[in-house]
Amino acid sequence: MPPPSAFDVEAATDTQAVTFIENFTVNGVSARRSKAPAVSTGLATYASSDMFKSPGLDKPKAKRWDHILNQESQMRQSSSLKAASQLLKTPGLISLGGGLPSSTVFPFEHLEIKVPKPPNFSESQTKESGSIVRAGKHDAAEGKSIYDIHIAFNYGQATGSAQLLRFVTEHTEIVHRPPYQDWQCTLTVGSTSAFEMALRMFSIRGDYMMTEEYSFCTALETASPLGVRCLGIKMDEEGLLPPHMDDILSNWSESERGAKKPFLLYMVPTGQNPTGATQSAQRRREIYAVSQKHDLYILEDEPYYFLQMQPYTGPNAPDVPPPSSHEAFLEALVPSLLSMDTDGRVMRMDSFSKVIAPGMRTGWITASAQIVERINRHAEVSTQMPSGVSQLVLFKLLDETWGHAGYLDWLIWMRLEYTRKRDNIVHACERFLPREVASWVAPEAGMFHWIKVDWRKHPLIKQGKEVQLLELEEKIWRAGVDSGVLTAKGSWFRAEGDGGEDMFFRTTFAAAGEKDVVEAVGRFGEGLRVEFGLNENNGVVNGKVNGHSGEETKGLSNGT
Repeated sequence: MPPPSAFDVEAATDTQAVTFIENFTVNGVSARRSKAPAVSTGLATYASSDMFKSPGLDKPKAKRWDHILNQESQMRQSSSLKAASQLLKTPGLISLGGGLPSSTVFPFEHLEIKVPKPPNFSESQTKESGSIVRAGKHDAAEGKSIYDIHIAFNYGQATGSAQLLRFVTEHTEIVHRPPYQDWQCTLTVGSTSAFEMALRMFSIRGDYMMTEEYSFCTALETASPLGVRCLGIKMDEEGLLPPHMDDILSNWSESERGAKKPFLLYMVPTGQNPTGATQSAQRRREIYAVSQKHDLYILEDEPYYFLQMQPYTGPNAPDVPPPSSHEAFLEALVPSLLSMDTDGRVMRMDSFSKVIAPGMRTGWITASAQIVERINRHAEVSTQMPSGVSQLVLFKLLDETWGHAGYLDWLIWMRLEYTRKRDNIVHACERFLPREVASWVAPEAGMFHWIKVDWRKHPLIKQGKEVQLLELEEKIWRAGVDSGVLTAKGSWFRAEGDGGEDMFFRTTFAAAGEKDVVEAVGRFGEGLRVEFGLNENNGVVNGKVNGHSGEETKGLSNGT
């Protein structure tokens, strides 16, 4: 795939003070690196995003957030051992002070992985023509690489290795271009860990955190034992509704609520879990404006950001052409809240879990230098750093093998793969789900398809029986299980733990094969028909399911 138009770094003789122009792109990476100091190949060496990003001297500095940092966070001090390790880069220094083991006792000589060679990314293409990537124990000392087993498998800094931190910092600037000066990245062991650290930095027991009315259940389960209460903000097909949030905050009563006014907002803006909703650029601007009005701090959780898909056009309409270049791909993405953040009031959580592999347990946050520094102090005495094995594998893949251009090619390929998966499940819903009681909106991003079921049309309700929504949800969910398909109840994701007013079921199209997805949707549709008594006029009629014979249904479930 051809890269976007070239970008030049202005000439400079002092490599410690390179001047960068504003729009850093993929083509500027080599030039920037050539004029910057070399990445240290010592053990546990200090690194910061400031070493790898534009200085942004014409941009404002972030607001200070001392007023929302809790006592636990404010009391955290630098790790004495981590701080001392910064001296390891001193020429001629012999260290007897640290607790780093010698790599001579590491039982690993080299590591080999086979990875896709752009643009041939499929599993079969990788098996046939992928590249073998090798990492040896002493590649850095032998001049073969800047990262090896000797470095990666030992202790490191909370920021993560300089080698991988450089890549994610450059990537963040290429994609988001944060509009304030003192932003930084730091590596994490995943977004759940980063979120838990953030709650322990900002909140005390009894505080409220605002989130979508249907929210990521693991986030809710993380907040609960910390004593953080979740306040659900109403949603529509674009996610959280800013007017509802503004109304709640504008009329907050500490005496009635028994808590101070919330200052923390947690959201999954793109391909939201569980609803699949994606906030438009305008919606994000409106949320940011309300956040400025009420001085909120935003936790932007974005594991599905690069699973944005092509527009849904329907079963018989032609596909929308894919992005023709890296530039076109980046322009097609909905702008992030980070890209709008002039105040430094957003902590963005990125992860390799959905775009590479969840078992890597590696991600990163982007926030103001003040917040990143507090996160690092926490990590030094808890997670310490992401797995060195994962960092080395990711570096060899992303930096040494693919580079930024190859990684964007991969993300474009992922966009088209998830478009195909999304289209498959939506087409199956259009074929097999009874429209009398089921409705949905085709997701624009992510892994989830959110199906609304009109429980008020259930026969028990029509008969005037007193039955609760949660009882019917269990009954309908169980009918699906009895038909051979497992879905997730919408009530599991309710931020405030109640049943709400409407009934939803979350389905995912990411893991199961396309044939199995079609089969599962057909089974869910049949379970709905049985439960709502629709078989006689809109279900199985004379051996046909939704107008298809048994043989036709079998063909559809096989993807034909």
